[in-house]
Amino acid sequence: MEYVLVGAAFLVGCLLGWIGARGYSRTEGKNAEQIISQVQDQNRLLQTERDDLRQRLENDRIDRARLETRLEETQHRLTEQKALIEESARKLTDTFKALSLDALSENNRSFLVLAQKTLQITASEMTGDLEKRKQAIDALIKPLDETLKRYEVQILEMEKSRSQAYGDITRHMEELVRTQEQLKDQTRSLQSALREPQVRGRWGEITLKRVVEISGMSSHCDFVEQPSTLTETGLKRPDMIVKLPQGRQVIIDAKVPLRSYMDAFESDDEEVRKASFTRHAQAVRSHMISLASRDYWKQFDQSPDFVVLFLPGESFFSAALEHDQSLIEDGIARRVIISTPTTLIALLRTIAAVWQQNLISENAREVWETGLELYERVSVMVRHLAKIGEGILKTTQAYNAALGSWETRVQPSAHRLKGLVSPLQGKELPIPVPVDLSPRGTPPVTDDQEEGTP
Repeated sequence: MEYVLVGAAFLVGCLLGWIGARGYSRTEGKNAEQIISQVQDQNRLLQTERDDLRQRLENDRIDRARLETRLEETQHRLTEQKALIEESARKLTDTFKALSLDALSENNRSFLVLAQKTLQITASEMTGDLEKRKQAIDALIKPLDETLKRYEVQILEMEKSRSQAYGDITRHMEELVRTQEQLKDQTRSLQSALREPQVRGRWGEITLKRVVEISGMSSHCDFVEQPSTLTETGLKRPDMIVKLPQGRQVIIDAKVPLRSYMDAFESDDEEVRKASFTRHAQAVRSHMISLASRDYWKQFDQSPDFVVLFLPGESFFSAALEHDQSLIEDGIARRVIISTPTTLIALLRTIAAVWQQNLISENAREVWETGLELYERVSVMVRHLAKIGEGILKTTQAYNAALGSWETRVQPSAHRLKGLVSPLQGKELPIPVPVDLSPRGTPPVTDDQEEGTP
């Protein structure tokens, strides 16, 4: 069992050392360490339980041995007592025979019979006492024996579980090794592909597009990929332009040299890795200077005063910054902002928030302008309603005046005519009803108000 534990521990240690030396797949290494740590904790717990069971088993064995020793001693004492009684009886018989073989022969026989009976009774009592003691000892030993059997069953089950656990560990180790081999092959293929400038550039562009889309932006609406612009110095084509409110733009470049970084990643020599990382930092700085010399902010209308240099991985920037700690300050001085996927997402989310705020401002301005226009049109409509009210009032007044003329001048003549002409008798003229209603009060219309139009 100890050899299995030592072998498993040695295998786990070798695997962890190999993963740490090669530097592949930090995430898979951490998962493996967690699995191994859990298995080791379970193994230690099982070992502790096994040691406790072994200790209890050993104590029970000691108690059983002590009781068996006491039983043997008791049996030995009983045997000695029986032998002593038999020897005493024999000596007594010899003594009586020596005194009087003839005279006491009958008494001797009677005595022998009596002694034999007494001896049988004593032996029977001793045998019964021995049997009782044996039963008492068996009663004490039986629970211990049952406990020992249960312990043996538990130990066998623990050994079976431990064997199964070791089998699972072995399978996990084999699966982990296969995964590491596949990862190593895929990493080797990716490294070979990324050494090609075109593949490396395309990978950076795809990563940039995914980051922008994760930030919630849409192609051709919020950003444009590789737009071509003819300038005085020639054709300019940045990797991406992100649109800002009021026609402004953010220019992003994703072409970053990574050959030195991959050289450092593939090497096991610490000096070679350090030199490769230094060259990587120098390459990033050179690209930053080259990007600053293009003066994108002068060649694009409404462009901000900086350009974003996008690195498609956090480790690329951290490795360069570790060997050139002034990259950020020098980049800002040259109007170049070095960005990783994390910082670029934060920048684009800020731009999206600015877009939303700008949309809210535009909506508020449109509401304000619409309100002004609506107020002007309502004012014109009210003026027209005032004119209509005045016309209604004048019409009512003219109607009432005509009705008064009818009642005072026309109606009396009509009644006289009706009395003179027989065909008209019996025919009543309709009586017009005077109108006492007037339109609601409206503000007076001035000459200035009459000039407005709806």
